[in-house]
Amino acid sequence: MSKNLGSEPLGRLYTGKKPRRRREWRGLKDTWYDYRRWLFYWKTLIKFTLKPNNVKGFFRYRWMINFLALPDFMDRHTEGMRDNQLRMAHNALGLIVTDICGMLGTIFKADKRVGNNEKLNKKIVLFDENMMSTLMGGFPNLIWLSAEVPSVYTSSMMSQNAMEYYLDIIHEYGVPSDVCPMPAAELGVALAGDLPQIGCCAVQCNTTCDGSLMGNGIEASTFGIPTFQLAVPIRHRQESVQEYAAEEIVNAIHFIEEHTGEKFDWDAFFENMDRFNKETKEFLEWMEISKTEYPQVLGVTLALYRYGVYQAAGGRNQAFLDMDKWLTKMATDGYQRKLMVAKEHRHRAITWGVQAAYYTAFPIWLMNCWGIVPVLDMLSLVSTEMIDTQDKHQAMLDLAYLYENMIMRNRSNGGYETGVEALFRYCEQFNCDMIIMYAHMGCKSMSGYHGLFEEEARKRGIHFVWVTHNLMSPHDGPRTDMRTEINRYMRTVLREEPLDPTLEDFDDSENW
Repeated sequence: MSKNLGSEPLGRLYTGKKPRRRREWRGLKDTWYDYRRWLFYWKTLIKFTLKPNNVKGFFRYRWMINFLALPDFMDRHTEGMRDNQLRMAHNALGLIVTDICGMLGTIFKADKRVGNNEKLNKKIVLFDENMMSTLMGGFPNLIWLSAEVPSVYTSSMMSQNAMEYYLDIIHEYGVPSDVCPMPAAELGVALAGDLPQIGCCAVQCNTTCDGSLMGNGIEASTFGIPTFQLAVPIRHRQESVQEYAAEEIVNAIHFIEEHTGEKFDWDAFFENMDRFNKETKEFLEWMEISKTEYPQVLGVTLALYRYGVYQAAGGRNQAFLDMDKWLTKMATDGYQRKLMVAKEHRHRAITWGVQAAYYTAFPIWLMNCWGIVPVLDMLSLVSTEMIDTQDKHQAMLDLAYLYENMIMRNRSNGGYETGVEALFRYCEQFNCDMIIMYAHMGCKSMSGYHGLFEEEARKRGIHFVWVTHNLMSPHDGPRTDMRTEINRYMRTVLREEPLDPTLEDFDDSENW
């Protein structure tokens, strides 16, 4: 055990039902830093629970119990890290944690079952979980919230079994078990009466699957407030649909204006979009570093943090731009010092498809166990284009294109060019020799590409590994099985030995 990467046999830390046998030793400096951050997360939880509304919300909603796993969540998502990597992960994900706590505090203050602040409710506009908050940049006096993000998404990331209760509920109602666990879990939360009752109006998007669309309808009736369905064109690569797409954005703006009494503020919108563009530029800087032999912002830090930037912050929070700039500074320093992110960089990989919500730490395991460095994540590529901050019409066209490419649709819709060609184009740009393809068994969006993916990978000599999961239902695709699919490929096809043999086979089925 030392400060060097890979010096700690990480698999020995897992002991059945306990989250950890002990804390990881990273050398004196990094262990002390990590411990102080661990105390910070407990301080954040304690500070959160000191507010009466938050205590009432904690006991009112079953899904809130999962947030007690926050310190373990951070342990899992910093496992094996040292130096700059450790600090980038703690600070970036720590900002997401504080942002979620702020969101929960506002939710419970407004919730009719908890704080019941009617004045606050009149300012809240609900967006569904897949729709970016960017549009709200033009309404500086209103509050953007999503009820599904903390109740379903964040909960399932904190604890792998978080959605079991809600999935059991929808099965009791006769919903087939092969329905995607995402809309199924949301439906279960709604049927259990565990969706907070907040907001004066809501905006929902037409996502890629019928399950989500039907779930949106049920949730809209549960909230009982006026709801606008944003019908974004699916064929977003066609120029002919762009004017219609922009018109739909304008219709959403008019809907919010009608039900809140607020007028869209173009000056505020352009100011926020300027910040959003700067965030995108920082992201593109990270990508340039990732093309080198010493990538820095990658894996979990890239994936989870980037989701928060384009989904929740959307240019409306200066703290995220400040964090982006700090990450760029740290990444540049790491590159100049030629810092490694794993004991060995054996393979450069792209993770493609939608990852398991109950195993977001999977990329860290890839690095620690096999030296597979995930330099790029599919969903981090949702927002890469700039939005015009001068011309109003062009700004709406740009914003429409952003929503056309939002999470859950930017690679699964748009045809062969976005679903297949883009993947191998990125492989070439980032010099990747491996693709980790997340195969969500409950999702049919990309199933038709199965043979095409493998054929194109064979042409280019790229290792293509399927990792099967079921998004929010670990019983159908447990973490152990996900790791086994990688283990088999690495041993039988590549004839390699793991960097850390203790991580090859361990039982974390009872862990958070």
